[in-house]
Amino acid sequence: MKLYYAPGACSLADHIALHEADIPFSLVRVDLKTHKLEDGRAYTEINPKGSVPALQFDDGEVLTENLAILAYIADQKPELAPHGPLARYRLLEMLSYLASELHKAFHPLFVPRSTPDEKKQAAAAVEQKLGYLADKLDGPYLLGTHMTVADPYLYVMLTWADDMKIKVPDKLASFSQRMAERPAVKRALAHEGLSG
Repeated sequence: MKLYYAPGACSLADHIALHEADIPFSLVRVDLKTHKLEDGRAYTEINPKGSVPALQFDDGEVLTENLAILAYIADQKPELAPHGPLARYRLLEMLSYLASELHKAFHPLFVPRSTPDEKKQAAAAVEQKLGYLADKLDGPYLLGTHMTVADPYLYVMLTWADDMKIKVPDKLASFSQRMAERPAVKRALAHEGLSG
């Protein structure tokens, strides 16, 4: 199994979750500016969308999008899913919010042609969505007392917020520190050249 990633991109969530699940995989770095792999091949041959992540199985099948990949990982390692009534759907609900609302809100902050006003509006939208998540946080992790595959996804976006000097609610800052101490997070950051 191969994970196609770019350092610090949202694919870091899948990288962390794969380590948490103890699923063997190899990493293939993608240059998102050129859409090339380290060996010079076009990444669009693997994922025509051109974005990371992509998870390629040993039979050549490819799965894309964080929501799908993280749900797949949770299915392989049920300890990384929430428990209780509607648990699977609560996980999908949270992954969907993270992907379609919070992640999407960051977009203008990564686009060089965004105007200062667009960036200011985007930062305000991110702050509002982080506030919602902080209010929802009822325990050490997003969906309760144990980590699920949703937590690495939020953690990655909190690192972006920190890099962009966006105000993060105290509860989420504590959550981020808790996540940063996890061995799987440290390992993934080291693999991507983001630690130390």
